[in-house]
Amino acid sequence: MINYNPKSWIQMIFAFQKSDTLRILWKEITYIGIFTLLISYITVHYFPNAIILEKLISVYSLIGFVISMLLIFRTNTAYERWWEGRKKWGELVNDTRNLASKISALTNKEEHLFFQRMIPNFVFASKEHLRKGVKFKELELDDSEYKYLLTKNHIPLAISQLIYERIIQLKNKEFISDIDFQIIDKNLNKLMDSLGACERIKKTPIPFSYSLFIKKFIFIYVTTLPLAFVSIFGYFSSFIATFIFYVLVSIEVLAEEIEDPFGKDDNDLPTDQLCETIKFNVLETFKA
Repeated sequence: MINYNPKSWIQMIFAFQKSDTLRILWKEITYIGIFTLLISYITVHYFPNAIILEKLISVYSLIGFVISMLLIFRTNTAYERWWEGRKKWGELVNDTRNLASKISALTNKEEHLFFQRMIPNFVFASKEHLRKGVKFKELELDDSEYKYLLTKNHIPLAISQLIYERIIQLKNKEFISDIDFQIIDKNLNKLMDSLGACERIKKTPIPFSYSLFIKKFIFIYVTTLPLAFVSIFGYFSSFIATFIFYVLVSIEVLAEEIEDPFGKDDNDLPTDQLCETIKFNVLETFKA
């Protein structure tokens, strides 16, 4: 995630990041520019007096309004997914703090060593679980724990199970009361609930037919746009169509990037930073 000053207009106007849509779409913009220039050439030389072309501006204005409404809905939907993901990771931060503070107050230092490893292990495993797979080198495990997790497909769930089993052992040894157990149990359940919500966001993209329709709609609209403007602007209608293509497709590209907010793109959530924050908070809690 990029940290920036939203009030620095000049810096943002002339900044070029990896997520800048001009850098992403320059090939498509070039192809559309050439294609619309060809359409303008054919219209100017072979249909110079077509009366119907002069009346297309109002039609394309109406279609442009429809596209803008579709893209507004598309952007809002993508941002809602991004923001829900951020809220769930915020809940992970709070719930791990609560869990660590309760366990640290109820158990001895010998037990602290286990939980100060496993609670951060859960969030680090969750972070990579939402990407392409867990990185065991990020986890602090002993040999038995490592061998156990190698047999599991859902690593965060397995780590949660290890934590839960240790909590039950403490309850059976009467280190914690039934009431304390119920409180800790709620915290553990909230961790899995947050991860489950993030999995839902990850595995439920926008319906394919909807995304396909938007892309086709924009392509047809832009490539035929010179027909409406060629009688007024001539060959410059190609540049107008290309610029409109850049604006419309950029909105779609940005929506596609933020609708899956758990990766490593510039506009994704800072989950690596959040994991480090959680680890620092947990270690600080158990050393208090």
